[in-house]
Amino acid sequence: MAIEFYTWNTPNGRKISVALEEMDLPYTVRTVNIGEGEQFAESFLKISPNNKIPAIVDPDGPGGAPISVFESGAILLYLGEKTGKFLPKDLRERIPVLEWLMFQMGGFGPMPGQVHHYLGLENEADRRYGLERYSKETHRLYGVMDRRLAGRAFFADNLSIADFAIIGWAWRHERHKVDLAEFPNVRRWYDTMMARPAVKRGFEVTLN
Repeated sequence: MAIEFYTWNTPNGRKISVALEEMDLPYTVRTVNIGEGEQFAESFLKISPNNKIPAIVDPDGPGGAPISVFESGAILLYLGEKTGKFLPKDLRERIPVLEWLMFQMGGFGPMPGQVHHYLGLENEADRRYGLERYSKETHRLYGVMDRRLAGRAFFADNLSIADFAIIGWAWRHERHKVDLAEFPNVRRWYDTMMARPAVKRGFEVTLN
C-alpha cells in the first residue's frame, strides 16, 4: 500500500520525495498549503503535533499496523529502517550517517532558512544584521561540507539518507546567495546527486 506523504514544495519536503524515489516506495502526495495555514488543521495535527511538514502515514508500518511519522529526519530514519536501504546496519558505518543527518537538521537547514527569512524583509535596517549573521554561518557550513567531501563521493562514503537530507537544502543554494563554484567538492557532489534518476524524480514530482 502507498505511503501517504503530507508535504509542500520546501527543502524539507524535497528530502522525503527524493528518499521515497530512491527507495522505490509507492507514495501518494497529500499537499498541505502552508501559505494558507492548512498545517494548523486538526486532521493534520493528529499526525504532525508541531504543525510542520513533512509527515507521513505508512499503512504498512511495524507489525503491519499503520504508523504516522513527523519531522523529516525521523522520517528518513524510519524509511531507512523500513527498507534496509541507505542506512547501514553496522554501527561504525551508521555513525557518520547519523552525524551528517544531524548536521543538516541542526545547522544546514535552520541557518539558510534564516537567510531566506531576512531576504524577504523590506526594511533594509532589519535585513542587514540578520543577513550578515546568517549568511556568514551558511557559508561556513558550506565550507564544512566542502572539506568533508574532499576525497569522498558522499557524506558517509556511501550514498545515504544524510545525502538526501542535505540535497534538499543544497537545492536552494542560489536562494542562499551561495555560488557553488566557491565549494568545488560540494559542486561535484551536488551535480552527482542531481544527475541520479531517482533524485530527479524526487524534485520533479509536484508537491504544491
